[in-house]
Amino acid sequence: MPDPVQPSISTRRLKLVGLIAAVVAGLVVIVGLVTRVSADQSQKAWTREQAIPTISLAKVEGGGVRQLVLPGDVQAFYTAPIHARVSGYLKRWYADIGTPVKAGQVLADVDTPDLDQQVLQARADLATAQANQSLAATTAKRWQGLVAADAVSKQEAEEKAGDLTAKSSLVNAARANLNRLLALESFKKITAPFDGVVTTRSTDIGALIASTGGPTDVALFTVADQRKLRVYVRVPQNYSALVHKGMTADLTVPEYAGQTFRAVVVGGANAVGAQTGAELVELQLDNAAGKIKSGDYAQVTFRLASAANTLRIPVTAIQYRHNGPVVAVVGANNHVTIRPVNVARDLGASVEIGAGLSASDRVVDNPPEALLDGDLVRIAGASAQKAGA
Repeated sequence: MPDPVQPSISTRRLKLVGLIAAVVAGLVVIVGLVTRVSADQSQKAWTREQAIPTISLAKVEGGGVRQLVLPGDVQAFYTAPIHARVSGYLKRWYADIGTPVKAGQVLADVDTPDLDQQVLQARADLATAQANQSLAATTAKRWQGLVAADAVSKQEAEEKAGDLTAKSSLVNAARANLNRLLALESFKKITAPFDGVVTTRSTDIGALIASTGGPTDVALFTVADQRKLRVYVRVPQNYSALVHKGMTADLTVPEYAGQTFRAVVVGGANAVGAQTGAELVELQLDNAAGKIKSGDYAQVTFRLASAANTLRIPVTAIQYRHNGPVVAVVGANNHVTIRPVNVARDLGASVEIGAGLSASDRVVDNPPEALLDGDLVRIAGASAQKAGA
């Protein structure tokens, strides 16, 4: 007869195993649900984090003094192209390029055989006219005496006096012609008009010189006075009101790296060029040492002062919306405020803000177009460190 205790023990054991299995299954389900909920929350948090735009801050600078660097055209204070006034052949030249010369110094001699012959002819014409005048004077005097003796008529005496007047006029004309030719002969010697240096020589011994007195005549020499220089700078219209007579500027040239020369503004054109959009400004520079040469490429640095309440920000921080120019300013809680500003002057890479900003504002550089008032932002990299500081 089987033992009744054995079935009872097996049943209880099976129930216990089933209960344990059920508990384990429940724990697995609970752990899975908790993991899934946690992952879903993490995904949502990550999504929200990624939706916050990361921005950088623009540099806000005060007014103060800033530099404006522009190219300059350097010219001698006086420059004279020397033309020939007489035709002929170059007989001799005495000054080559780079030669310092004094006012009145002879640069070259011109051989003028045609002019020499014209002078001889003019002298002969004057002598003939003077001889005719002398004869006419003697005749007029004699006929005047005959009129007193009633030997000739008064009409005939007046004719002789008129002939004397005509002969005297011919003498004056002949003398004037001779003086003109003698004046031209003085141009056989080509001289320097002022103290300076010869910068060009465009002729040589034996060269044919044909002087027409027109603009097509070739200049034989060019003399420049470089003890003082003129510097011409085209100042953009945005800056023209800040550049005025009497202000100084620093000038640099490539051949003297690291050296600066002081120039002074002496005037401007008071007009903006239609093609350049700039005003032509003249500066003068003392060049007694002769370091800077006429025609040098130079850079001119102006120091321009802004108003005390003016701030300067990069042009990339400006947005133009329906209500005008605006900037995005980050508050203490990293929320954005869209603020309208007044652009006082466009400086190209930067703009001057006349109103709407303070020096302590954190301005967003390159703000996204979708950035709205009240949006939360994240400040990235060095900008975040600067903001924390």
